[in-house]
Amino acid sequence: MKRANAGLLVLALIVLACGAPPTAGSPGAPGASAIASQPPASGTAASPSGQTEAEKVYAKLGPGSGAERLLEAAKAEGELTLYTSMTSDVIAAVSGAFTDKYGIDVNVYRAGSETVLQRVDQEQKANFQGGNDVVETNFLEMFEMSQLGYLSPFPGDAKKAVVQAGQFDNWTATRFNNFVVSWNTNLVPAGQEPKSWEDLADPKWKGKISMEAGDFDWFLSLWSYWKEQGKTDDEIGAIFKGIASNSLIVTGLSVQGELLAAGEFSVAVSNYSYLVERVRKAGGPVAWKPTVQPVIARPNGVGLMRTASHPAAALLFTDWLLTDGQKVIAEQGLTPSTPVAGDDQLAGLKIIPVDIDAIATDAKKWEDMYDELLKAGTQKSG
Repeated sequence: MKRANAGLLVLALIVLACGAPPTAGSPGAPGASAIASQPPASGTAASPSGQTEAEKVYAKLGPGSGAERLLEAAKAEGELTLYTSMTSDVIAAVSGAFTDKYGIDVNVYRAGSETVLQRVDQEQKANFQGGNDVVETNFLEMFEMSQLGYLSPFPGDAKKAVVQAGQFDNWTATRFNNFVVSWNTNLVPAGQEPKSWEDLADPKWKGKISMEAGDFDWFLSLWSYWKEQGKTDDEIGAIFKGIASNSLIVTGLSVQGELLAAGEFSVAVSNYSYLVERVRKAGGPVAWKPTVQPVIARPNGVGLMRTASHPAAALLFTDWLLTDGQKVIAEQGLTPSTPVAGDDQLAGLKIIPVDIDAIATDAKKWEDMYDELLKAGTQKSG
């Protein structure tokens, strides 16, 4: 995740094209995190008063209305528009499976999470009527859209199956990016894997492990967890300093995973489990099980737009994504937010969500602390 994303939780966005049709978020557009606060335009989805037309449909077709009634209304609309940061291969599988089942077209706009947020904000503030019906992206951006009042609560029962760490007021986790300790199986024999995060502060790992330069949210979440477990700030600081002192500092989780598989170091302190799994399934000498716990999870989620032009189709898609669509997500190597038959990647894991409250209130503090911590490590060159 880009560092700039942290600012999204303490800064709202400004209108970039107030009276003009919104853009698609071109590469040259200003970054969302650099944009100042401005209240939404009157009458947009962010207006706090009254139900929108879409929300009336959500209420009418929600729990107790009957699946056939929802399906009939969704098919009458015939399409929906989704903005997402899913990778192109994953969203192709997801949207294809939904269309194959229901015959409803999914118009997809895919971009980085920051650009998705920027486009939604532009369209909402410009009162653009042809925008998205559903959004699915990273937790920082989902949190910000919820704060800005662009999202409507999902009224279906499917949310109840989502693990508690993925249930939020106006959006719901569809998948998790799980920070896990991973290792090169050629360099770390079976039985000698780290058993805890604290193990990585042991001097025996000097120069053999790696930390990622942008993972301040992992850092603050693990810090908060240890505080809740009774550790003092001094004790926690000493553990992290020990880990950093042992570490090579790498920028980019994908790069970190590639270097781990190549044997550039023995252990990656925090990487996404799905990235490790993809390398492992391709024959790479990497593993993350037995799992070091707790697992720090970045939720990615789905939300219904308050201004949806195709609310019935949006509601059906969201319900499907949290039920049958979970298996499609799992088949793409990602971690679904609900137990999936034959592929429950969350079973037996202690899941700790990224501490959104801490980021929202003190992002700069934690970024600075993490940057200072990384000075104890060695920058990976080349």
